[in-house]
Amino acid sequence: MTTSPASKRVKTSPPLIGTHNGHFHADEALAVYLLRLLPAYCPSNLLRTRDPTLLSTCHTVVDVGGEYDSTQNRYDHHQRTFNTTFPARETKLSSAGLVYLHFGKAIIAEHTGLDPGHTDTDILWRKLYADFIEAIDANDNGIPVYPPHETSALTKRFNDSGITLSSLVSDLNNDFSISAPPTNTLETETTNNTSPSRPQDEEDARFLTASDLMGICFLRKLHGYHTSWLPARSTVLAAYESRFEVEPQGRILLFREPTPWKDHLYTFESASSSGGKADAQVLYVLYPESADAGAKWRIQAVPVGKDSFESRKPLPEAWRGVRDEELSAVAGVEGCVFAHASGFIGGNVSEKGVREMARMAVEM
Repeated sequence: MTTSPASKRVKTSPPLIGTHNGHFHADEALAVYLLRLLPAYCPSNLLRTRDPTLLSTCHTVVDVGGEYDSTQNRYDHHQRTFNTTFPARETKLSSAGLVYLHFGKAIIAEHTGLDPGHTDTDILWRKLYADFIEAIDANDNGIPVYPPHETSALTKRFNDSGITLSSLVSDLNNDFSISAPPTNTLETETTNNTSPSRPQDEEDARFLTASDLMGICFLRKLHGYHTSWLPARSTVLAAYESRFEVEPQGRILLFREPTPWKDHLYTFESASSSGGKADAQVLYVLYPESADAGAKWRIQAVPVGKDSFESRKPLPEAWRGVRDEELSAVAGVEGCVFAHASGFIGGNVSEKGVREMARMAVEM
């Protein structure tokens, strides 16, 4: 049997990605980056245009074209009839959510080494959507975080709209002629014009900067959830199940090393038959500041909710804002280091000391 000479082998071009030109948003910026995280799309060029004829030459099109058909690699969400959501979620998808829905598990597998069908892949897929992608979908579709009738009487203390990722991407639409060249080295093809135009080239460069911003944030989330959050799940479960050995009513959680515990604690409390009862809730979490021998210890009050600054039970009022020997005298516990002015966290030089602080605090 003979083989074809290398010179006769058919060379295939990488699939061309298409999206719209003009004002860009966080969703298509992320959608493009997500596709390029896959080997098949890594070398792909990008075509930014609204010209249907040019878009028809693209292998994959996101956020433009008025069509959602995964069999044809078309991922637009602007159609009147579009109402697709992520499994077990209610938020209508944007182009970012559509790409993530179809390619998310493959992306996670590619960048973690997990099998696409592994349970952990599915856990990460759902977690990343709920904690990152969904907010982008909601923002692009004009869906508020809270129902309007629940916030109509509220007044913001300050404006926080300028620090969201979506607002930072929106800022990149403005050409202030000071932006650095994009770090994304993949070539971007020009759009409607038959010859490149400087304004369009500059807009495309800003789009790539936006795409990098969104993509790097996504990758950092993925890396953190895979290397820290996911392994911590079993550690938090073990601590939660043994909490009655630390304190008879199970109000204190103890870790032997720093652990990202918040998400998992709320999950396990919710699933617990006693979850929701105030006397069964964990009030304080104890852990060393580092894995080093002789590390100081922390006592942290559990927030009322994952994103809340309010504690279920702050450290005692008399301790707050006091330090060192003075705090030890006030608390009646040796080795105290500090108690934050708001009462959400404190410290002691030893495990014994921090356990005593917690034992006293739950009863005060």
